[in-house]
Amino acid sequence: MHTERPDWNVMLATCPSRTSLARIANKWTAMIVITLSAGPVRFGDIRTRVEGISGKVLAATLRDLERDGIVTRIAYDEMPPRVDYELTPLGQTLRDPLRALSAWAEEHIEQVMRSRDEFDATADAELSDRLSSH
Repeated sequence: MHTERPDWNVMLATCPSRTSLARIANKWTAMIVITLSAGPVRFGDIRTRVEGISGKVLAATLRDLERDGIVTRIAYDEMPPRVDYELTPLGQTLRDPLRALSAWAEEHIEQVMRSRDEFDATADAELSDRLSSH
């Protein structure tokens, strides 16, 4: 028996693919996937490489990624206990797109910062004009 694949559309509020997009678009997810791109990494090493992430957020994000089949958790029976995290084959499909986004962010940050400064200066001038006209 052959069943047809549904036509998923992230633009529809009821489409379950939206949750996957939200997970992938999360900044911590992107940085964790990039960190795991080279192979298995221990929890503490992920936390060191992804500056600014708390242990609580890292643990929750890894758990969510494991639930979604993007990351696998490998526990070793040794003392002290050791746990590695690694991308699954599904997770590996995210490496190139997320690396591309990371490269774009690094390549264009100066333009983005200039645009922000220009926007803020214009907004500040408009606010000042409105306040002085009252």
